[in-house]
Amino acid sequence: MRVTTTDKAVAGIDLHIQRYAFLALAAAALFGASTPFAKVLLGEISPVVLAGLLYLGGGCGLALSLFIRGSGPRPREAPLAARDWGWLAGAILAGGVVAPVLLLWGLSGSGAAETSLLLSFEAVITALIAAAFFREAVGARVWSGALVMLAGGIVLAYDPRAPLALSAHSLAIVAACAGWAVDNNLTRKIAAADPVVTTVIKGLAAGSFNLALGLGLGGKLPAMGAATGALALGFVAYGVSLVLYTRALRHLGAARTAAHFSTAPFIGAAIAIFALGEPFTVSFATALLLMLVATWLVLTERHAHEHRHEPMGHAHRHVHDEHHQHAHRGDEGAEPHAHWHEHPPLTHSHPHLPDLHHRHRH
Repeated sequence: MRVTTTDKAVAGIDLHIQRYAFLALAAAALFGASTPFAKVLLGEISPVVLAGLLYLGGGCGLALSLFIRGSGPRPREAPLAARDWGWLAGAILAGGVVAPVLLLWGLSGSGAAETSLLLSFEAVITALIAAAFFREAVGARVWSGALVMLAGGIVLAYDPRAPLALSAHSLAIVAACAGWAVDNNLTRKIAAADPVVTTVIKGLAAGSFNLALGLGLGGKLPAMGAATGALALGFVAYGVSLVLYTRALRHLGAARTAAHFSTAPFIGAAIAIFALGEPFTVSFATALLLMLVATWLVLTERHAHEHRHEPMGHAHRHVHDEHHQHAHRGDEGAEPHAHWHEHPPLTHSHPHLPDLHHRHRH
């Protein structure tokens, strides 16, 4: 079937794209805002133990929300499918186990400024993996935005007094970024499933591993007040933030979501300036300008061409839009709802991004 999209529909799709971009930016805001408060907690908790508590805070807090939701109306998200568990296990291994270990070893031989600079590479590596291994369409504006964001991160973190040298420790930090980049791309593969459920599993698994690792390395459990603060912070910064991030992955793809999420360090720096009294510097002003330019580049991307949807079937949260003109077998509940449905072949042209229905080759 061939469909011509009207100008009104085109405008609607553009608004739809922008909405999910702001979900990614909101995820970045929550995560970036946690950084100044995490620094305060580091005065009482070792870094790896803190990482474990933050992950566990996200997992446990969202697990409680699932328990409460279970007694309410019918959930409007799809469950994890059997094929999703392998991707989820890979994401947990890469981002929750391997990456923290690499970062820990890298930190042992690298300075704080060098580490901050190297961590800025995560978005670029995410885009590279998305394009090279998952055939995600990454256009010139997205590449430009990711590189401008990288430049902003370098400007923000650069300290001319700190030595910069290529070493095994610095390579380990870049490898940790690659681990999180793999996590981002594998999570995209399961983004159709309930993001709260996937975040609970990731938070509990990664939190348990990092807490055990931290205690094994000599760290100690903090006092009740500090532990409660870490768990609460984790619920917001590692729980709610990751749910928003996964929702954005579902609609934007890995490269664009990671580019938007790269605003997190700037948000953290801004909160440190206005809430904690840290100085406003020329470096921050320059980095802020670069961040705004990068965000504008990605937000104003327009990708439209004629493309063909091959027949497919899957389950995810949806409404009956142009891509969802299927019949129901029973009472599926009010929209949006989630159930297994099939898509017939369809050829049309409209603005789109690499969401669940637009993962075609270019």
